[in-house]
Amino acid sequence: MNRYPLWKYLLVTAVLALGLLYTIPNFYGDTLAVQVSTNRQSLAIDSRTEARVAQALKAAGIADDGMFIAEGSLKVRFKDSQTQMKARSVIENALGEGYITALNQIANTPEWMAKIGAKPMFLGLDLRGGVHFTMQVDMKAAMQKTFERYAGDIRRELRKEKIRSGQIAVNDNSLAVPFQDAAELEKILPQLQRLFPEATLTSDGSRLILTLSEQAIANIRKQAVEQNITTLHNRVNELGVAEPVIQQAGADRIVVQLPGVQDTAKAKDIIGRTATLEVRMVNEDQSAFFAALEGNVPEGYELLKTAGEQPAQLLLSKQVELTGDNIDDAQAGQNDRGQPGVNVSFNNSGAVIFADLTRNNVGKRMAMVLVEQGKAEVVTAPVINEPIPNGKTIISGSMSRAEAEDIALLLRAGSLAAPMEIVEERTIGASLGAENIKKGMDSTLWGFVVVAVFMVVYYRLMGVFSVIALVSNLLLLVAALSWLGATLTLPGIAAMALTLGMAIDSNVLINERIREELRDGVKPQAAIAEGYKHAWDTIVDSNITSLIAGIALLLFGSGPVRGFAVVHCLGILTSMFSSVVVSRMFVNLWYGRKRKLQSISIGGDICPAAAADKE
Repeated sequence: MNRYPLWKYLLVTAVLALGLLYTIPNFYGDTLAVQVSTNRQSLAIDSRTEARVAQALKAAGIADDGMFIAEGSLKVRFKDSQTQMKARSVIENALGEGYITALNQIANTPEWMAKIGAKPMFLGLDLRGGVHFTMQVDMKAAMQKTFERYAGDIRRELRKEKIRSGQIAVNDNSLAVPFQDAAELEKILPQLQRLFPEATLTSDGSRLILTLSEQAIANIRKQAVEQNITTLHNRVNELGVAEPVIQQAGADRIVVQLPGVQDTAKAKDIIGRTATLEVRMVNEDQSAFFAALEGNVPEGYELLKTAGEQPAQLLLSKQVELTGDNIDDAQAGQNDRGQPGVNVSFNNSGAVIFADLTRNNVGKRMAMVLVEQGKAEVVTAPVINEPIPNGKTIISGSMSRAEAEDIALLLRAGSLAAPMEIVEERTIGASLGAENIKKGMDSTLWGFVVVAVFMVVYYRLMGVFSVIALVSNLLLLVAALSWLGATLTLPGIAAMALTLGMAIDSNVLINERIREELRDGVKPQAAIAEGYKHAWDTIVDSNITSLIAGIALLLFGSGPVRGFAVVHCLGILTSMFSSVVVSRMFVNLWYGRKRKLQSISIGGDICPAAAADKE
């Protein structure tokens, strides 16, 4: 009656063994490390890279705690932060250009465990420490950038068809292109309509008017946020951050959380910067330039300063010929005079535009403008000596090697659809994160101890089986979180503590049902079977209602609420398994082997043997 078949004993034992295997890595802790990766297809992280790093560290007299290659990067362990910082500088100098070195923390999990996916849970910002940014996207700038792109495409089409037009005027939700001949406008209009299917193009006499619908504007704003999120992901990947949180918060805000980041200032610099590249032509008309210096800037032009200790001013066209959207790769390097610079390679469309631009403007000056945090600065403005058909150039000027590397990183990570401003910043130190872990674990531990003592005192041996089921529940919950790669936060620890109370409820129901059966004079073996059978329906009903609430939190919540919901939902599933299946296995092993069971150690004023004698 109260015996499992052998296969069921083996299955439950195997599940508990797997739970233990995937839980153990969480007790190994983290160690400081330097992570080496690359974003170049021509470079690889392999045994030769490992040998170069080992040789450089040995030459510098720096001892490491081991190194290994995993997930396309080389990780080198160190004992303390001082050694870690020194090692990073040595490794950077040894490997040179093309490699990304970042300070990181990695798990001390044995390699054989990592190979089978037994890794510790990722810790969230509140437990591991790190930085939190809330960034607001400038939607007005996103619309302006979109219309400037439209204007550039229209100019190229008109130039290709050899149609002359006037200065394109860009407004909030439209742009106007004046034509010299209305007949030419009517001729080119169908072609432009095919080029911009999402826009409405109409003719107003000799002017072309391009407007966007509310739906098109909403799509542009949505795409601006999505592109910025993708760009931020690329930048964070360059920093080597594990399990970053980058998500939309509202219509125009993005939340960035970087757990475990040690280079906080570097992270803020890279995340907060919004560098985009623009290629514009220089107006070398001296009379127009001096008029602009006196405040009479010609329409369609602006004065910008050049970079360097002694900045000059240049009169540039507002017409953007090429942007960072067309960049395929950007790497720090040197120009032919040995000055630091950024080697830029354009993609196919960018290379075509750049080739046409340089072919049509030989002898003129072309400015490379870096727009950062809404501030535009001319990095370099060389004279175009000959056409550049290969789509490659170098941006060089008054910049240091470190500045060139930072600019290359930003350009390589991708162009932002619109500038962003950091409206909120929070830094959580590693010590505070450790304190949060200690307090959270202490509360969970003391809650477990109090519940365990109560169950053992009140339900005797059946209480011991309930406590074993409770331990297995925590074991399986932690194992599931580790296997799924979930991120544990402080609300997640709160959900664990809540799971303890909910899980023990099931065992209380089972034990009380068994007591009721015994009071009714049912024999002990039958009381156990009936107790589990009748309690099961109540357990399922109560847990399903809780699971529905947890799924709702998971679907509609965000941030800490989702962290709570993940642990809560998993805890409900593991508690149903452990409180019924696991506890029943131990009850069966203890009582099921006894054919003539006279009593059950379950507490209360029950004398089951006497009740059985009355039958």
